[in-house]
Amino acid sequence: MNQEFTGNTCEEITFSALFKKHAKTLRNYLYYKFGDADQADDIVQDAFIKLWENCSNVPPEKARAFLYTVAGNTTLNQIAQNKALVKYAKRINASEKDIQNPEFLLEEEQFKAKLQRAIDGLTEAQRTAFLLNRIDGKKYHEIAEVLNISVKAVEKRIHGALLELRKQIDTFR
Repeated sequence: MNQEFTGNTCEEITFSALFKKHAKTLRNYLYYKFGDADQADDIVQDAFIKLWENCSNVPPEKARAFLYTVAGNTTLNQIAQNKALVKYAKRINASEKDIQNPEFLLEEEQFKAKLQRAIDGLTEAQRTAFLLNRIDGKKYHEIAEVLNISVKAVEKRIHGALLELRKQIDTFR
């Protein structure tokens, strides 16, 4: 953690700074890892509530690790109770559809479906690292910090994901 937080985690200003620094990344991490945006939002909120409840026991420099541990454990417990499929939102601009010819639109939909299946087919580790990099724009060292792994492990996961995606997409053509 490059930024040093002053004060106690129980202080509103420190807690607010921790929330601003970690909430979005934690939410995206949970979404990419487990595939449910609503669940990710709920778990982030629960993790910060637990941090607030335990603020006297968690110094600000340990808050990030506490949040990720709580969020990861909560999510794994929910998945054990109810297996969820990974779903990603489709983002198609309706105005673009009107301009393009139907054949192109069909090919585009087929390609998107193939890409989605290929992403779904990645291992959880590859998918998480790949989406943190490509969707969130995180650098390898930032992903390594979030996942608590080495930069080399991040490189290996993303490289493996790219190889697998390339293999799946090339069979489409």
